Amino acid sequence: MDKVSYKVREVLDKNKIDAFLQQARIGHLGMVDGHLPYVVPLNFVWTNGVLYFHGATGGRRNQVMEENPEVCFTVCDEYGTITNPVPAKTDTAYMSVMVFGKAQPIFDLDEATHMLQEMINKYVPGYYNRPLSQQHVDKYRSAVFGGPVQVYRIDPQHITAKENPIALGEMFNIEKIPHT
Repeated sequence: MDKVSYKVREVLDKNKIDAFLQQARIGHLGMVDGHLPYVVPLNFVWTNGVLYFHGATGGRRNQVMEENPEVCFTVCDEYGTITNPVPAKTDTAYMSVMVFGKAQPIFDLDEATHMLQEMINKYVPGYYNRPLSQQHVDKYRSAVFGGPVQVYRIDPQHITAKENPIALGEMFNIEKIPHT
C-alpha cells in the first residue's frame, strides 16, 4: 500500500483518540539508546491530554531517557483478521496511536499521587477502599526492585493515529472452517 492509501486509515477525531488511549492497557515506550532503539512495554494512563507511566528509579530505561528524553509511545489494539477471497487483500482490523514528546520525571508529590491514583482506578477499579495518600506515595517502594518509584509524564508534541475498523461479516473465525 502506498503512502497516499494509508491516509484513508488516519484518525483525526481527538475524542476517539482520547477514548482509545484511556481504555488501552499496554503501550510501548520507544527510546534512543545511543544509536540503538530501545522499546519497553508499560502500563500507563492518559488523562487530560497527557500520558503518564511509572517504574523503579534507576535502571536502563531511566538512564536512556535521562540522556535523551525524546520518546515515542505507541499503543495498539488488534481486533482480528479481515478475510478476502484474494489472499493479498486479507487485512488486519486495528487501531493504533503514536504519541511523540519528551519524557519528564515528575517530582511534584501532588501530581505523582494523582497519577498513581489514576493507575489504580484504571487497573484495579474498586479494589482499594480509600484513595492513595501522599505519605504512601512518598514512602512507596517498588515490589520488584525495592527502590522508590519514579513517575514520568509525556506532554505530546505530536500524535498520529490509524485505524482499520472491524468489517462485519468479513472477520476470520476459525470455528467456521470446515473440518475434514
